[in-house]
Order: sequence, then structure tokens, then C-alpha cells
Amino acid sequence: MEEEEDEDDGDIVLENLGQTIIPNCGSLESQHDFQIPEFEEFNGLSDSLYFNDGQRRIDFVLVYEDESKKETNKKGTNEKQRRKRQAYESNLICHGLQLEATRSVLDDKLVFVKVHAPWEVLCTYAEIMHIKLPLKPNDLKTRSSAFGKLNWFTKVLSVDESIIKPEQEFFTAPFEKNRLNDFYIIDRDSFFTPATRSRIVYFILSRVKYHVMNNVTKFGINRLVNSGIYKAAFPLHDCKFRHRSEDPSCPNERHLLYREWAHPRSIYKKQPLDLIRKYYGEKIGIYFAWLGYYTQMLLLAAIVGVACFLYGYLNQDNCTWSKEVCNPDIGGQIIMCPQCDRLCPFWKLNITCESSKKLCIFDSFGTLIFAVFMGVWVTLFLEFWKRRQAELEYEWDTVELQQEEQARPEYEARCTHVVINEITQEEERIPFTTCGKCIRITLCASAVFFWILLIIASVIGIIVYRLSVFIVFSAKLPKNLNGTDPIQKYLTPQTATSITASIISFIIIMILNTIYEKVAIMITNFELPRTQTDYENSLTMKMFLFQFVNYYSSCFYIAFFKGKFVGYPGDPVYWLGKYRNEECDPGGCLLELTTQLIIIMGGKAIWNNIQEVLLPWIMNLIGRYHRVSGSEKVTPRWEQDYHLQPMGKLGLFYEYLEMIIQFGFVTLFVASFPLAPLLALVNNILEIRVDAWKLTTQFRRLVPEKAQDIGAWQPIMQGIAILAVVTNAMIIAFTSDMIPRLVYYWSFSVPPYGDHADYTMQGYINNTLSIFNIADFKNKSKGNPYSGLGNHTTCRYRDFRYPPGHPQEYKHNIYYWHVIAAKLAFIIVMEHVIYSVKFIISYAIPDVSKLTKSKIKREKYLTQKLLHESHLKDITKNMGVIAERMIEAVDNNLRPKLE
Repeated sequence: MEEEEDEDDGDIVLENLGQTIIPNCGSLESQHDFQIPEFEEFNGLSDSLYFNDGQRRIDFVLVYEDESKKETNKKGTNEKQRRKRQAYESNLICHGLQLEATRSVLDDKLVFVKVHAPWEVLCTYAEIMHIKLPLKPNDLKTRSSAFGKLNWFTKVLSVDESIIKPEQEFFTAPFEKNRLNDFYIIDRDSFFTPATRSRIVYFILSRVKYHVMNNVTKFGINRLVNSGIYKAAFPLHDCKFRHRSEDPSCPNERHLLYREWAHPRSIYKKQPLDLIRKYYGEKIGIYFAWLGYYTQMLLLAAIVGVACFLYGYLNQDNCTWSKEVCNPDIGGQIIMCPQCDRLCPFWKLNITCESSKKLCIFDSFGTLIFAVFMGVWVTLFLEFWKRRQAELEYEWDTVELQQEEQARPEYEARCTHVVINEITQEEERIPFTTCGKCIRITLCASAVFFWILLIIASVIGIIVYRLSVFIVFSAKLPKNLNGTDPIQKYLTPQTATSITASIISFIIIMILNTIYEKVAIMITNFELPRTQTDYENSLTMKMFLFQFVNYYSSCFYIAFFKGKFVGYPGDPVYWLGKYRNEECDPGGCLLELTTQLIIIMGGKAIWNNIQEVLLPWIMNLIGRYHRVSGSEKVTPRWEQDYHLQPMGKLGLFYEYLEMIIQFGFVTLFVASFPLAPLLALVNNILEIRVDAWKLTTQFRRLVPEKAQDIGAWQPIMQGIAILAVVTNAMIIAFTSDMIPRLVYYWSFSVPPYGDHADYTMQGYINNTLSIFNIADFKNKSKGNPYSGLGNHTTCRYRDFRYPPGHPQEYKHNIYYWHVIAAKLAFIIVMEHVIYSVKFIISYAIPDVSKLTKSKIKREKYLTQKLLHESHLKDITKNMGVIAERMIEAVDNNLRPKLE
């Protein structure tokens, strides 16, 4: 009875599995019934993709460690694992797959089981999986180039067609065995591409049983790998990435991808998307198509962003309010109130001279233009991507993707409740009742909410750090008020606090990311989605929500909360009754938000690229070091691939997540940093080639998967695009100083010299700084006047309040309310204008182009006509045979009577 116990950590126990389409191969209780592959010696051909007979292609490879070679005391466990593996391999043979086992050349413990799917098996499961296969060559004309005389330029950027030949287009239809003659079969060996063969074999491997006992069924290669019965399962690369295969029949697609896609010298070329899709499948292909299109669209945004940046940079010398800050007779004479208690001194305004000059670059009229432009740009990007995606659906035959998505084994394992289906009125099993489902959803939502609160708590910790360290920097950095110290000139207390807090925030973000990934997976597993698509969409929303709060919370704090609720020197506002709220520089918090974005965006890009390049390279380098020197010349293809790094099922998910987070930085806070699209553009150009390099050189070949679109990431981007309009409008209104300057310019700056006097910004700084009487400090010890204060009895602070002695002293003045009204009006107008333009663009640009619609309809019509005519021929032929037989029968019956 010991053998009946379930001790495999990764196994899933399934009861009454009703949806599995794999037929039963009989009892697995007797070891004598096992059909196991015989061991074959390696034939010495390192690039061979075939069994030792040189005829049967290797479609998949399973790797395990021979229990008889293990040095362990767990003999009972080893025997159980061996029996389960033998049962599994026996079932694979029973279901038509052919196996051949070969021992490792380098490690005698390792055994490689090569899997081959014969023609009949491929045909059977191609019909089950609704795989579209060629009917006849596509004779529809392709779209001619829209660049005309610029063809020479696009030819330089495109892949050389003499190296990567364009794929022949076909009319396709879901495969049916009874219509085998209708399909375009020139050679049975090439009718199913290697990617399709691997996908079919993986479909079988994922559903074949390996343990049946007491009405309990366990199945699937994933469980066997997770429990250690197999060490790996993967399809083969077709050759080495640096060299062509020794086999003349090998297409060398991996080598071509490395040479024309992943190699640094191809960084300026377009991606060979058709070859990527052919080799890795549509799911990988659609990711690189989206990433490439996003990068192309970033080029326009980067050009406009650089132009706006240069506009601010070239006009910074004309920035009147910055000149006033730096002027020793103006800014040098303005004594500012302490920004913290006890240790903070009084300070002169001109120590912020350098930061005010930098602020002029970003807080300019070009920033407003760029924010409006980006609101339109993101809509154009999303709409044109939908059209491009529709073209790829047509070109890659995923328009009517028919895949019967099976329930996940983890879901069916818990289907213990029997209910009556309202539609079929038949019994079906579900994992939990309605009440249980509500409880599970409530617990998952509570867990998500708890972890979001934890992220917010970490942000509050950063705020407390900022408040605490600002006191230290204020006491240590400014030693004098003459502004001659170079450290004081460039490293003010505000700048030092901002930089150090941003760096610490980035470190905390990267640490929390590692934790949140595991937490999101745990919550999604507990939620128990039914299908793999539901699982990925649920995990996508949770991970994005976590990452959204994690990455953007500090930026939201600086943009919309810092310096907004500080009170005034005589009555400041305190956090937790202890820490005095932070104040912004006299020019606002925009420069600090820019610093935060630069550190997070730049640090994240550098860290991710180092991690993606170095980690797999180092792991493979260590693996090669432990192997025999020069072994790659004698090791077979399957053993070379085994020593590459595996890419997890969620590998592509993290690539999407990384880019969507970047998309949020580029759109949500772009009003504070016009160079964000440029940084994203440079990062993405490198990201495409780094990802390509990883896939072709460092990772095992992925199992090809079908995909129609980018999934849940599309609505997430649309949500970010809508939110970006609000955030950028609020950044310009509340974070930058643009609206107060405009109000001053148009309302308060007209000099009393006549109707024809020019508007001017002179006096703006003095207008935006309110006066405070030092004698009005509630606690004189908190003021801690600086020794160099002289005979001054007042200090200035950033706000619009009445001066001391006024009947409403220290209350907001009329200018404050004018500015608030202008800010609210600006937000409403900007939002409505951009949303209106976005709606018009969305309505004017259809998701599917007219040409693509025509092609889809034309192909569907010709496909149906082809199948219908073929069917009519078969019927006519059969009717003719029947008619001849009837005539012959009648003739045979009448002849005796006539005689």
C-alpha cells in the first residue's frame, strides 16, 4: 500500500476527470504491462535532429536522472518515481508517440528520451486542436510599399530577403482528416512545421496519465517535472546559433535569427517577425511585434520631447523669475523662513539659484505643448496598434483562432461539488459553491488590499526619511549665506534630500518587486481560475496593480501631496503629530519629480538589462565550466540544449510587465520630464536585441503557442492613457508654477505707465512669497534664528497669504483664490479638449483597416469555395459510382427477363 501514497509535491490529484480527450490505454497497475524505450547509443552527429535511424524527427526531449545511478538512501521513493515514469512513457507509446532513450555523453546519470510523433498522430491531434493548415497558395496581391522613392532607405533597414526568404502565403482551414486530399501536401515530412509538431506533442504530453489508482488520476508532464521525476522537457533548437548545421536539410532558423535579429550589428534593422513567429510561435511573435511598434511610435514622441527640452534649455537665460532668484540684490536679500523645527536655519533665496535655472528648462511653455501632444500621441499609438494587430491576425492565421481551452488541472482537481447546468440540464462538477466562491473572492481581494497598504506604508516610511534627513542636511550643508561654497551652490538641502530619497525608494521598489511577484502568484493560485487564459489575466491585473502602486506611489506623492498641506511658519502641519510636512522649493516640486523619474526610470532600465544579460550568461558559463572542455563539439543537440537556461511559463509575462510600467512612466508623468520618451526609446532599442539574444543563445527553445493579441495588456494601456490626461493636467496645474505665472502675467503685472505698456514677469518672485513676522513663532526655540539674520524681523515663505498686521493676517489672499480658480479651469479645459480629440481619433481610425477586412472576407470566401467545390466533386464522384452500380444492377436484373 505504500506505493499508493501521494508524496510528489508537484502532483495534482484528479478525480472523475471528464474533459480529458486522451483515450484510456488500460491498467497501469502491473509493471509487466509497461512499454519502455530501449537505450540507443549516440550516433556521433552533434547537430542531428533525428532518431538514430536518421528518419524520424525529434519533436520533444524528456530528461531524467537514472535512479539506478543515484547515490541515495531513498530507495522506496526512487522506485516509485521510476514506476511513474515508466507508466507515463508506456502511455505515450500507447497513444502513438515513438520514443528513443539515449544516455548522456557527459553525465552517465542523465537519460534523454527523444519523442517523435508519426503522421497519424499529428493528423489526429491537428484536428482535435483545430490547427489551421495550408489548402492552396495564396494568390492575393500584397500591399505595395507606401514609401515610393524611399524604397532604397527601407531596404537598408529591412532584412535581406536573399538571407531570410519571405514565407509563402497560403489559404488555410482547420485541419480535418477526412478532407486530407483538400490540403496542400507536397511532402508529409514538411507539411507540419517543427513548431506545429512541438505544439502537438506538448499537447499530448500535458494530458497523458501516469498514475491511476482507486479512481484517482494523475497526469501531465508539468507535474512530473515539478515533482522531480523528470528534470526537464523541451523542444530542440534546430542548430547552434553561431554556425550553420552540418545537416544540409536543416533550415538553420536559429542561426538566421541570431545573425539578422539578435546580433548587435543588426540593431538598426527591422525585426524578421515572420521568422520569429515561425520559430517561436505566435505568442512570442506578437510580443516582439508590439514592442517593435511601440518603439517606432516612441521615435516621434522622443523627437517632440527633445524639441521641447531644447526650447526650455535655450530660453532659460530669458527666465525672469530665475534671474530674480539668482540676483544678489533680489534673491540675495530675501530671507526665507526655516523649513523645519529646531535645527533648520533661516536661509537666503539665492542658494536655490542653480535649481531654479534647471527648473526653467522643464517648467516652460514647451512642457504644456508636450503634455497635450502626448495625450494625442498615446491615442494614436493604441489605435494604430489595433490596426497593426489586425493585420498580423490575418497574416498569421489567427483571425478565427479556434482553441478549445481546457480547464486547468489545478481547477479540475478541486471539482468536488455537483450542480445542474442551467443550459444542458446535466450534472457537472465545480470546485466550490456560490457561497464558497464569494468567500474566496473576498479573501483574495482582502489580501490584495493588505499588500497595497503595505506598499503605501513603505512610501510613508520614505516620507518620514525625507522629513528626518532634511533636518540633518539643513543643519550641515549651508554654512554661510554668500553662496560662494561650490557644495552649497549645487547641493542644497532640498536637492540632497530628493536624490538620496529617490535612490532609497528605488532600492525598496526593487526589493518589494521580488516579494510581490510571489504573493500575486499565491493569491491567484488560491483564487483558482478555470482556464489558463483566466489565470494569466487575473495574475496580470494583480501584478500590475501591485507594480502600479509600488513604482508610481512616490511620484504621486511628490506631484500631488508634497508641499500642498504645510500651513505657514506660525502654524505648520505635522505628520503623526511629530514630523513637520515637507515644503517645495520656491519654484515648486516639479524639479524634484523630474529627479525621481530619472532615477527610477534610469535605474530600472539599467538593472533590468544587467539582470537579463548577466544572469543567464553567468549560469550558462558556470555550466560550461563544469562540463568537459571542448564538449560542445561532441555532445548531441539535445544535450547542448539541456544545459541552456529554462524560461518559465511566466517569462513573457514579466517582459510585458516591464514594458507596461515603462509605458506608464512615459505617459503619466511626461509633463515633468520631456526626455522620458527618449530614454524609453533608447532602452527599447536595446531591450529588443537583449530579449532576442536571450531567446536565441541563452534559453532553451520555448514551446510554440498561439495568440491572437496581447491579451489583458491592451485594456491596461487604455486605462493608463485615460489616467495620463488627468495626471499631466494636474502636474501642470498643481506641481509646476506655470498657472501662477500666467495669472500674474495677465492680471497683476501690468505696469501703471499707460495702456501700451508691455506685460512683464518682473516682481513675480516677490509676489509669490508671503511675509511672516518672526515674533509670531509659537515656540521661539523652534525658530532657532540663524546668527547671520542681522536686523531682519520678518522672513518669507512660499504661499499667498495676507501679511502680518492685516485684519486677516496669515489667511489666504485674493491672489490665492484667483490661482486656484485658474488651476481648476485649466484642468477642466485641458481634459475636455484632449478627451474630445481622443474620441474623434478613436472614431475616425477603425480598428481593422478596409484593406485588411477585404482580405479577410476574400480569403474566407475563396476558402469556403475551395472546400465546397472539393466536397461537390467528391459527392459527384460518389453519385457517379452509385449510378453506374445501379445501372449495372438493373441491367443484370432485366437481361434474364428479356432473354
